[in-house]
Amino acid sequence: MSEQLHPNVVRVVEAAAERGLAIEPRSFPDGTKTAADAAAAIGVQLGQIVKSLIFAVDGRVVLAYVSGANQLDERKLAAAAGGAKCARIDADAVRVATGFPIGGVPPFGHLTHLDVFIDPDLLQYDEVWAAAGTWTHVFGIEPHKLLEASEGLVTDLKRS
Repeated sequence: MSEQLHPNVVRVVEAAAERGLAIEPRSFPDGTKTAADAAAAIGVQLGQIVKSLIFAVDGRVVLAYVSGANQLDERKLAAAAGGAKCARIDADAVRVATGFPIGGVPPFGHLTHLDVFIDPDLLQYDEVWAAAGTWTHVFGIEPHKLLEASEGLVTDLKRS
């Protein structure tokens, strides 16, 4: 890569390498902040986009990877995390927990350990795309490698 990488992207690449993965972040200057933006920029199906959603379940911060084609059912996430109440957290709390901005939260490289819950719909694809630390950087990964690297629990998270 000839471009100078943003420090967040470098951190994600290094975290991937620690997990035995070689990822190749791609930059999209117009941004990939939303799943629809990312899918259009990359040229893939909306369902191939990994939405990294940060919530607090009974006050404990957790991470859900949801297919871009789905909406999260907060009650399902709370149950999966062994709690009763699931609530959104603000952008500052996301940055404290992960070290990354909303819209750029990657699957690994976070500042704190987070329990991860994974939408099974992501596993139907040969490749999915996740944020690489900024609103403009993403990388492709095989879903089973994402599952292994994040040590996530596959569970139904989709709103019906």
